[in-house]
Amino acid sequence: MAGIIAYTGVYRMNSSAWRRDRDGAVVLMLHVQPGAARSEFAGMYGDALKLRLAAPPIEGKANDELIRFLADLFGVPRRNVLLLRGETSRAKTVRVIAPRKIPSMGLTGGFR
Repeated sequence: MAGIIAYTGVYRMNSSAWRRDRDGAVVLMLHVQPGAARSEFAGMYGDALKLRLAAPPIEGKANDELIRFLADLFGVPRRNVLLLRGETSRAKTVRVIAPRKIPSMGLTGGFR
């Protein structure tokens, strides 16, 4: 499978419903499962990419871990990871601005 490609100034809907590339940013549709032993991608959940988080869903700790995990994964500062939708929901939409690293796709549809 192909990796994620960010296009500056161009909107492109990829074959994956959970990922969009737009204006040098990557938008991800995620299904988040807090309280896991470690933070990792866990395949698909409907049209969303499933992400297990090593943080409880209390007082924003899971959202903080989500932002930290994605910032590390894409090689950006935390301020470049924006939670667009789903602050109190498991269904989240996240935008990563100007990613320095683009994770490659694994066979399960998740990042490796």
